[in-house]
Amino acid sequence: MPPSRLWPALALVINALIWGTSWWPFRQLHEQAGLHPLWTTTGVYLMAVLVIGATRPAAWRELARTPALWLIVLASGTTNASFNWGVTVGDVVRVVLLFYLMPLWAVLLARALLDEPLTRAALLRVAMALAGAAIVLWPEDGTSLLPLRLTDALGLIGGFSFALNNVMLRRESTRSESSRALAMFLGGALVAGLLALALGTARVAPPPALSPGWLGFALALGSLFLLSNLGLQFGAARLPANATAVIMLTEVVFASASALALGAGTLSPALALGGALIVGAAVLAALRP
Repeated sequence: MPPSRLWPALALVINALIWGTSWWPFRQLHEQAGLHPLWTTTGVYLMAVLVIGATRPAAWRELARTPALWLIVLASGTTNASFNWGVTVGDVVRVVLLFYLMPLWAVLLARALLDEPLTRAALLRVAMALAGAAIVLWPEDGTSLLPLRLTDALGLIGGFSFALNNVMLRRESTRSESSRALAMFLGGALVAGLLALALGTARVAPPPALSPGWLGFALALGSLFLLSNLGLQFGAARLPANATAVIMLTEVVFASASALALGAGTLSPALALGGALIVGAAVLAALRP
């Protein structure tokens, strides 16, 4: 691989590694410091907002006068609140696989928002994703799928909102990178914080008293997320879109391998089969012309 592609690919792999293993620091802050993942998400993304807002003040003006970017705020915020909460309290492998039902949602959203046609290849991806989701979600005792457990619902909601986020980023590709990055990080801080307040202390415990231990850990996590965003923008701007999408799928590998190694997830035959169908649909989506 030539250096012109090696470094962008490595940047995308680092981004996928950070996201794929982010469940561990979130879980440590939750279990050791008593910090709910919604509050962790709020703090981590607020730090990123302050950095981007201070270094790129023009991004605030562009965001304020562009209504479409506020849909990215909502979509990105819902993505991060759902995903971070799900992988913190649930089976990481299961949540990540349900999150990666993006090809299903992306086909429907691209049809509605970008007027893309429903081709046979797109319908095949939808069928594969639906079959995979049914296998993953179907209870082992053969009872009804409904009601969904909380972590399953969080994985599904997170995947849908991530697909909406990606479709909107494509539609608003002429906007500056700083304004889109600000919209995504601001969404993470706003949606998670407002959801934590709306659920109340009965469901989401208030943040613990400040201490150097967990505060430093959270600041390090925020720095890693900023690094991952820079890696994503550097890599995606220099590689073909399908190559970017395929490399980003390594997040599933990093998340599953780390969760299985550290006892935060399980891999039954049914989950492996359903996951193979879901990831296969994502690969087909990434390789499409």
